[in-house]
Amino acid sequence: MPLPFMLSHINLWLLEEPRCWTLVDTGVHYPVAEEVWEKTFSGVMNNKPAGRVIVTHLHPDHVGCAGWLTRRFDVELWMSRAEYLLARVLVADTGKPAPEAGVRFYRAAGFSQESIDNYKKLFGMFGKGVSEIPESYRRLYDGDCFDVGGSTWEVIEGRGHSPEHACLLNAEKNLLISGDQLLPTISSNVSVHPTEPAANPLRDWIESLQRLQERVPGDVLVLPAHGRPFFGAHQRAAALIDEHNEGLDALLELCREPKRAVDVFGALFRSEVTERILIMATGEAIAHLNYLLAENCLSVTTDDDGVNWYQRSA
Repeated sequence: MPLPFMLSHINLWLLEEPRCWTLVDTGVHYPVAEEVWEKTFSGVMNNKPAGRVIVTHLHPDHVGCAGWLTRRFDVELWMSRAEYLLARVLVADTGKPAPEAGVRFYRAAGFSQESIDNYKKLFGMFGKGVSEIPESYRRLYDGDCFDVGGSTWEVIEGRGHSPEHACLLNAEKNLLISGDQLLPTISSNVSVHPTEPAANPLRDWIESLQRLQERVPGDVLVLPAHGRPFFGAHQRAAALIDEHNEGLDALLELCREPKRAVDVFGALFRSEVTERILIMATGEAIAHLNYLLAENCLSVTTDDDGVNWYQRSA
């Protein structure tokens, strides 16, 4: 499915049943996506209806068309609770002015006034790519099992990229629909947001990758949301953990002298952080800083301008 932003596409999954299809993830809601879905209904789906819509997590490329699809086929939306509720909250912010808490958060990170003004312009854009989310849903729990066409799928919850990301494992067919929790060539964004500035999502992310290694067979075929299907789930999870640990080590070295969040990008990212990705990069930088704060490896002080300065603990 094409996407209207930096990532060019998202992989969506169709699970066939005798009389219907289970749809897993939906794409951003915009005219191109509707056109692709219409062709899919008459093409691959052979005009057999959807029986349910499962969304791995709340981001617009996954939940965007969910409301449109569930209304079209009069079926349930299946999501974990935190993902569903947070999606509803973010959609409700559409068109609202940026909150003062967000301004303080990014000022504390070291944003210039120009960057803060850009944040204000971008705030409330979440709902622009999301069709109206259904007012009720079926909750997915970690460990839930459900049948699709005589085959059992199990929910494996992941955290860090989003609050309760639902991966789907079919042990019989040795398949894992991993969403954004396990991608073949890139690491999903792990960010702290203004609504929870002291959060530690990187700890959640690393622990989730370790749980995937424990609960998923090593030879499973991974069906990711972005990139090609791949084998080597355990090795990929280990590589992602190693990548973040290397970033943490580089960050500690850099913070021998006081640094703001916007000063540490070089320790974490290979490419230049432009204004276009500044908010995401800052959220990920703070996720790493908060992880080190929780481990008592860093201290933080706030200056008279409300800017946070991080330094390696003695």
